[in-house]
Amino acid sequence: MASGDSADPAVGLRGLIKRFAEVEAVAGIDLDVAPGEFFAMLGPSGSGKTTVLRIIAGFEQPTSGTVRLGGEDVTRRAPFERDVTTVFQDYALFPHMSVVDNVAYGLRVRGVGRSERRRRAEETLETVRLTGMSTRRPTQLSGGQRQRVALARALVVRPSVLLLDEPLGALDLKLREQMQVELKEIQRHVGITFVFVTHDQEEALSMSDRVAVFEGGRVVQTDAPRELYHRPATEFVAGFVGTANLLRGDSAQRLLGSKQLHTIRPERIAVYRLDDADGGRDEGGAGSRDVVRVEATVADVVFAGAVVRHLVDTDDGVRLVATSPPSESPTRHRGDRVVLTWPLAAAVPIPAGAAPTAPEWAAADAGADSRTDPSRRTGSTAALRAAPGLDPTSTVSDADADADADADADADRQPQETS
Repeated sequence: MASGDSADPAVGLRGLIKRFAEVEAVAGIDLDVAPGEFFAMLGPSGSGKTTVLRIIAGFEQPTSGTVRLGGEDVTRRAPFERDVTTVFQDYALFPHMSVVDNVAYGLRVRGVGRSERRRRAEETLETVRLTGMSTRRPTQLSGGQRQRVALARALVVRPSVLLLDEPLGALDLKLREQMQVELKEIQRHVGITFVFVTHDQEEALSMSDRVAVFEGGRVVQTDAPRELYHRPATEFVAGFVGTANLLRGDSAQRLLGSKQLHTIRPERIAVYRLDDADGGRDEGGAGSRDVVRVEATVADVVFAGAVVRHLVDTDDGVRLVATSPPSESPTRHRGDRVVLTWPLAAAVPIPAGAAPTAPEWAAADAGADSRTDPSRRTGSTAALRAAPGLDPTSTVSDADADADADADADADRQPQETS
């Protein structure tokens, strides 16, 4: 993605609000997606990301705000009048049609001649690595192959923007990882803008040029993946994008010299035996002020294949999570006394007042939104009380759940083709 380009954004959203009855699913969003960018919208269920995608596609009308594609206002245009196509999570393939006829369907609707649409469909199947499968039916394909057919059908009409609504969600882990790589390669090859909705942090970080993190109908941070992970702008982003140890108040004062909220990624914390007198001291030199050292007790050890996760409780009651490769993790057991060390610079401060708030015009229009109330969130203790496989910061309020239910109901009514 070129920076400093004066061209109009491929997608531009301004003041976007969407209400379903009493639920404000989208609460005032301003967002630009650059031409040729692979852009991810990441968030938990009910955060508003799928509703925004459907508004861009034209399947939903915003309560207020504008949608521009290539600088042109398309807010009130029907889906078929917009230069976008959508790949749905369930693919929506026609079971009675062959693969090539499924791919060519959008061209047929647009009045493209038989020979031309056949040629373009075959070329697109080659792009998605399905050469030789033209005559098969969808029921004769694997999940990954069906996903590629749906992608080819969306690409064959050569849209300016391709919208993808969690298209990898139904695939198993191994196939999903393979398709992540292939999707990115295809996007580079065709050069069009991809807008990708997901709740999977790894998908968003590994595939995207930039990521917008959604919470409670708002975008709370938009950044490149590396910046998003290492410099989260809010407590929610720190806890939702990967695993985070959160320190604040008296605990942060004792360990870091400041009561401000800080986040420390688990891979930055080293775990040494308590009887290892030199444990961690060589990281910054003996007695270095640049390294934090604290005694703790192992609460649990979780082997997760590529990493070993240690849950440890410091002597003043703060639970921290530390991870490292198995080759660098001597066997520890519950109850072992250990020393934790991390570089002082690994503790990243989160700005005060970083909880998401609506713009003034949205607040005046919609009133206060309890979903931005920090007391509604977990992770507000002195440290992240993490458990294996559970991110306690990823809670969904009742209002968010209602919004998600509305979005699911709308999805059930969506068209069964992407013409």
